[in-house]
This record gives sequence, structure tokens and C-alpha cells, in this order.
Amino acid sequence: MILTAAFRAFPSIFHGAALRLLLKTLLLTLLAFAILAVALWSGIHAARLHFGWTMNGGGLAEATATALAMIAAAWLLFRATAMAIMSLFADDIIIAVECEDYPQAAARARPVGWGRSLHFALRSLLRTIGWNLLALPAYALLLVTGIGTIGLFLIVNAILLGRDLADMVEPRHPDLSPIPRGNRWLMGLVSALIFLVPVLNLLAPIWSAAMAVHMLHGARRKMS
Repeated sequence: MILTAAFRAFPSIFHGAALRLLLKTLLLTLLAFAILAVALWSGIHAARLHFGWTMNGGGLAEATATALAMIAAAWLLFRATAMAIMSLFADDIIIAVECEDYPQAAARARPVGWGRSLHFALRSLLRTIGWNLLALPAYALLLVTGIGTIGLFLIVNAILLGRDLADMVEPRHPDLSPIPRGNRWLMGLVSALIFLVPVLNLLAPIWSAAMAVHMLHGARRKMS
């Protein structure tokens, strides 16, 4: 079921609505990280001046410290930020996929609304950052195992992503039973794996949202 949903979702990435949403998501995510970079550099610069730290290279050292901090932040926050931003406009891709593949379901869908989308986005962002920060010591300890950090990252984020994706699609169809917990986790795991692959990770938010639509409706179509 999950592999079928993932493969069926891939062509949806090239839908006009999906491409517009992808561009919007990437631009807003890059803007968010640019603001974070400026904030980090300002904080490092202010701390150096306040405490009188001497750093060889001055501005270059500050820029290097900022770059290293941004690499760590990107690893931890890119997925959370991109998914939170995408969820604000997720109806664009969800409606497009439903209209194309599940027109009857699309006709009876209940609009989520901007307020609820914002609530989901903020909750997703805070939940993802919080749980990954809690797991950070374990991530660091497992670095010596070679694959332990990636394994734990996938487990934690599969749970979080599965919940996020279900929250995007299920409220539009309160008449349908929720995606089963096991399927949620598998959906989140596939999404987390996509986020780990360079280049594909840029497509991951849109691909994952389309996959969630097929996970919600695909089983019903198969049973009918």
C-alpha cells in the first residue's frame, strides 16, 4: 500500500499546482534560513564584543562559526521548516490530487481554512524541533556507531512526519476513518527517507503530501 501510494504520488510533483507550491515552499524556506543566518551572525558578533573574545580573523571567524551553525541547523530544521511552510498551502496540492484521482471525494471535501492550517503548521514545527532537540544527545552518542544516528533520526521523524501528513489530509474528510497508525508510521518513514536524499529532499514536502492523499483514499477505492 505505502509503495503504491509513493509511486502514484510521484507524477503529482509535476502538476502545475504542485510546482507552484514547490517554488513557494522553497523560497519561503530559504528566506527563513536567511533570516536565521543573519540572526546567528548578529548573535555571535554581539557575544564576541560583549565578552571581549578575541578571534583570529575577526569577521572571517564569525562567518565560519555562523556557517557551521547553519549546517547543523539545516540538518535539524530543514525538514521541519519546509513541512511547516508547505502545510500552510497544502490544500493546493491535496485538492489537485483529489480532483484528478478521487473526484467524488474532492466534491465532498471540507475546506480546512487558513486558521486551522496555521495551527497545524505551528504545532508541526514546534513538535518536530522539540522532539529532535530531546533526541540530540542520543544522536551525538550514536555517531560512533556509524549508522545509529541515522537510524534513530528515521524512527523519530517517521513518527512525526506520519502525524503531520495525516493532519494535512484527514480534516478534509471527517467522514472517513483515519489512516491506521501503522500506515502512518510507514508513510512517515518513506517521507523521512526521501528527505535524506540530496535533490529529492527538495521535492519531499510535495511528494509526501500527495502520498498522504493516496494513503487516505487508496484503500477505500481498493475496497469499493
